[in-house]
Amino acid sequence: MKTCLAFRHVAFEDAGTLAPILAERGFDVGYVDLGIDDLDRSEITGCDLLVVLGGPIGVYEQDDYPFLKGEIAAIRDRLAVMRPTLGICLGAQLIATALGAKVAPGPAKEIGWGPLELTASGRRSPLCHLDGVPVLHWHGDNFQLPPATEHLARTAHCPFQAFSKGPNLLAMQFHIETDAQRIESWLIGHTVELRKAQIDPSVIRKDTAQHGAQLQQTASRIINEWLDGLAL
Repeated sequence: MKTCLAFRHVAFEDAGTLAPILAERGFDVGYVDLGIDDLDRSEITGCDLLVVLGGPIGVYEQDDYPFLKGEIAAIRDRLAVMRPTLGICLGAQLIATALGAKVAPGPAKEIGWGPLELTASGRRSPLCHLDGVPVLHWHGDNFQLPPATEHLARTAHCPFQAFSKGPNLLAMQFHIETDAQRIESWLIGHTVELRKAQIDPSVIRKDTAQHGAQLQQTASRIINEWLDGLAL
C-alpha cells in the first residue's frame, strides 16, 4: 500500500468522499489530528501523499493556536522535496503561507454552494471537470497567489480560489470532498459561524441534496486525473 497522511483540524472535516477514491488507488489513509498528535517531520516528508484538510481557524492566529507554526514548517519541508501534496480550504491557505503568500480575511464570507470561474490554466488542469459544476464554499479568508504557481480558479469575492505548482501540488480554497450524506455534521459543527453570517442551514442542506452527487462524481474525475499526472 502507498501511504497517505491527512492533516485533520476538526473531526468532521475529514477526507470525505476522497477516502474511497484514494483507497481504490492503493493509498492507506492515516490521519494526523493537529494540535493533538505529534508531527513526525520525516514521516510527513516521506509519505507518498500529503492531504491538508480544512478547519475553522485562520493561519494568522498562530499566537492563539501555536501548533500552526509547526504545521506550516512541516508543510514547508514537504514542499521543499516536491512530493505530492493536496490542500483543501484551510489546507490551501496553509500551503500558500508555506510558499510565502499572505492570507487574510476576505471582503465577505463564502458559505454555500456556487460555481467557479476557471482560468485558462484551470481549464487545462484536472479542475476542468468543474466547469459548470457547483462546489461547496466555506471560508472567510483569502490567500494571495504564491510565487511561481499557476492560478486555476476564482469567484467574485475570492480572486484566487485554486493554484498548482508543477504536477505534484494542487491547492483549492473550496471543498470537493464533502460527503452529502454527512452534511449535518458540518451544519452542527459550524452552527455559530452560520448564525453570525445569517445563513440558513436549511438552504445548505437543500443545495447539498441537489448538488452533492454530481460533485462526488466530479471529484473522482479530478483526483484520478491529478494522481495520474503525478511525477513520482
